[in-house]
Amino acid sequence: MNTVAVLQSNYIPWKGYFDIINDVDIFIFYDDVQYTKNDWRNRNRIKTSNGTQWLTIPVGSHNEKLICEVGFSNLQWGKKHYTTLQANYSRSPYYKKYNDFFQFIYLDKNWESLSEFNQYVIKTISSEFLGIKTEFVDSRNFNTSDTKLDRLINLLVNVRAEKYVSGPAAKDYIIESYFSDRSIELCYKNYQGYPQYKQLFDPFDHYVSIIDLLFNTGEDAPYFIWGWREIDK
Repeated sequence: MNTVAVLQSNYIPWKGYFDIINDVDIFIFYDDVQYTKNDWRNRNRIKTSNGTQWLTIPVGSHNEKLICEVGFSNLQWGKKHYTTLQANYSRSPYYKKYNDFFQFIYLDKNWESLSEFNQYVIKTISSEFLGIKTEFVDSRNFNTSDTKLDRLINLLVNVRAEKYVSGPAAKDYIIESYFSDRSIELCYKNYQGYPQYKQLFDPFDHYVSIIDLLFNTGEDAPYFIWGWREIDK
């Protein structure tokens, strides 16, 4: 069954985002839609000795732009984020394992847009660090226009989706008959039950960037995202 998910790119997302990617055959980045301020597109949280802390990419005011059109208002953000990770995770068990990657994305590479950065990081973490085999597609490769839900359906039809995996928040606007009328099975992702792992700082928090999971569990990260389900069966 050809299983598909469609999501906007986020800034180094939490583990649940990668859980959805691993669930599907095709993952469509949906970045040619309206940019939303104070959302996950340009920020995420990490753990520190003083609690959780936001890492935010400065993008200025982009109320009228699509996500794929958003650039950076300050080019020094990469150095700041790298230094923050170094200060809070250098003592973690697998910091050295991933340090070269974060040095590259933050210090060595010049990015043209927020979308370019987000998509590269998500694809690299998925394939190189988590062993995910999912195919990545960009919605800009398809000539689709229509209302929000019609466009989503058109994307799914274009890639011959037989099953669509949605985040639970989409229940607010999804009309299930749109999918059943096109013989596309609709299911909602369940984020419950993730096992805890040893974080550097208490109390434990599931809802932080996958950065935290990588630095603290290394090659065991996939177990804490989806592998535990197989063992618990």
